[in-house]
Amino acid sequence: MNATMRRIDQVTNILAPLAVGQVMTLASNVVGCGFILGWNLVSLIVEFFFLSRVYRIVPALSIKPPVLEEDEVYLQSMERRLPLKEITDLPLCFRRFRWLVSTCKDGWRAYYRQPVFLAGMGLAFLYTTVLGFDCITTGYAYTQGISGSLLSLLMGVSAITGLMGTVMFTRLRKTYGLVNTGIISSCLHLGCLLLCVCSVFAPGSPMDLSLLMPYITSNSSSELGGMASQRQKHTYPLRGGSNQPLLPDRSSIHWTNNTVLFDNVPSGSAPESYISIILLFLGVITARILWSFDLTVTQLLQENICESERGVVNGVQSSMNYLMDLLHFIMVISAPQPQHFGILVIISVLFITTGHTMYFLYAHKAKRKRRLDT
Repeated sequence: MNATMRRIDQVTNILAPLAVGQVMTLASNVVGCGFILGWNLVSLIVEFFFLSRVYRIVPALSIKPPVLEEDEVYLQSMERRLPLKEITDLPLCFRRFRWLVSTCKDGWRAYYRQPVFLAGMGLAFLYTTVLGFDCITTGYAYTQGISGSLLSLLMGVSAITGLMGTVMFTRLRKTYGLVNTGIISSCLHLGCLLLCVCSVFAPGSPMDLSLLMPYITSNSSSELGGMASQRQKHTYPLRGGSNQPLLPDRSSIHWTNNTVLFDNVPSGSAPESYISIILLFLGVITARILWSFDLTVTQLLQENICESERGVVNGVQSSMNYLMDLLHFIMVISAPQPQHFGILVIISVLFITTGHTMYFLYAHKAKRKRRLDT
């Protein structure tokens, strides 16, 4: 069921970029935004219909526990800390806040106690990355002269690779088991990301190596800056200081059907080398084999957590995923220039390697426990 739902998701990821990208290329960005708006409104109606149907089909969803039970749970959890009279004398808002803090603490404790804790944390670390088809990678691709139409095609190819990952997950699980499937997926994922690391130092990369050597002399800095500028002639120059946003002002850029061009960059200018951007997207697309690892950890959480704690643990897992995803946006805010993107790629690979290392530790413990049990 998990693989089937993921396949549906990947099919939509194939069709959506192709449709929207062609609309934006053939018509305009405004028409593309209107198309997305209309599609979301229609999807909202369909989603509401199916959610209502599920609510009617499953009667248990309409049974709401009494509010008194929540107060009883709160009182039982606080009786060990405060006298009963002191609890009842607290203001209602403060009692609710203490109950919320206590619930969060109990949820983290339940998450930490699980045998699949390391696997879940490993999955969360994979969210701290700029190596995905999100707004960060798309913005960087625009600065390297990639058109919106080509990006939509690449996103479709990436979704096809993710679809293949779901098929590979079911085959590998039947052949090697669930834990070994995660190990194989992790190794394949890390191997694919080596292409992204190579793209940082490949010809055509806007990477400024002086950013990695803050203590060199000013003369050496100027020399390295001159060498970097020769390597990145195709990078669209920015106005202002180094801390200025990537697209500081709509008046300083020209919006076309194909890409975003700055005032002093002539339309149709080709970069010196596409090797760097080709290696980057080749690594990002092939790394969509990650979906096998994602499905593996999801399956482990479902199979190894008791039903009474499954909702709490999944809630904590989702919060960790979003927290690590937020961290990667903070990274981009700290280093917004195209010259910084190589550093973000290296940091992303380090986070991903840490996440897979956590899974390797979990797999080692799980296999050792299985041998001891047998």
